[in-house]
Amino acid sequence: MAERGVVPTPGNYEIFYAYASGENVAVARIVGDRIKAKMPFTQAMLDDLRERFFSSARLEKTVEKTSTDLTGAVNAVFERLETAGRDAEAYSRTLSAASGELVGNQSPQAMRKLVDGLIASTHAMETRTKDLEADLQRSSQNLNELKAKLDDVRKETLTDVLTGIPNRKAFDQELDRAIEQARAEDTPLCLFMCDIDHFKVFNDTFGHQTGDQVLRLVGNCLAENVKGRDTASRYGGEEFAVILPQTPLADGVLVADQVRRAVESKKLVKKATGDILGSISISIGVSMLGPKDDKASLISRADDCLYGAKRAGRNRVVSETDVEAQAAHHVDAA
Repeated sequence: MAERGVVPTPGNYEIFYAYASGENVAVARIVGDRIKAKMPFTQAMLDDLRERFFSSARLEKTVEKTSTDLTGAVNAVFERLETAGRDAEAYSRTLSAASGELVGNQSPQAMRKLVDGLIASTHAMETRTKDLEADLQRSSQNLNELKAKLDDVRKETLTDVLTGIPNRKAFDQELDRAIEQARAEDTPLCLFMCDIDHFKVFNDTFGHQTGDQVLRLVGNCLAENVKGRDTASRYGGEEFAVILPQTPLADGVLVADQVRRAVESKKLVKKATGDILGSISISIGVSMLGPKDDKASLISRADDCLYGAKRAGRNRVVSETDVEAQAAHHVDAA
């Protein structure tokens, strides 16, 4: 950042951290290409990049605008209610005055004038009441629209920009909820972690755009093959995770293998030329929630199984029982 003259703000750090870690492939490509080409990093360009690819920046901007709109809408309602209160007080005074004038003898002309005045005041109050009702209905609609906008932003912050499936934040929230539910209902819970085999080779051989295409393809396969109460998400980089509530280990392995076969069956095609670049595969590790597990230990065991699948030759599913069997075999052999 110092070499490129980038001001060390938290927002700029977020961009360059994503570049250095490779977590956000699109940002890593854009920043990397700009560094290679020795192009300048203006603050306007960095702000635009952050707004396009980082949900937190979009959230801040949208929440700020929505908050301003919401404050304006609420203030307008209060002002309208204050006006309505003053109108009601004025109408009440008119009725009190008329009540006083009714005491004693009044000529027919005076009575007629009094009644005409009351009718006019009542009609005016009726009109103001209808106007107030219409204003409140419009305000209610406006507030509902603002709420819907905030809901959309919330959903966006829980969605991975590149693949369109839930992101790491959504995964963490959903896994916490799923573990709590599994404990409360005494039901099984499976988790599988999957990683794209030889992903770096695709990036180095065909470029970042093809790498992005690979990530989207895997994301689509997960979305198509994991449905209902299950949650598929992008865990980070080329790693994905799937939460399977009310699922025992054997069934979790079956779902994982179904996903693996779905990915393996896809052909990677270069959009520009239509050339087939080959197929891709994923390795998967499956764990099941145990009595002493917390979120970290459940993820750790799935991760261990994933690396067991990598060591065993990739493009396969390994469960925690497979890992235990391998460990027992090594002990017996020793």
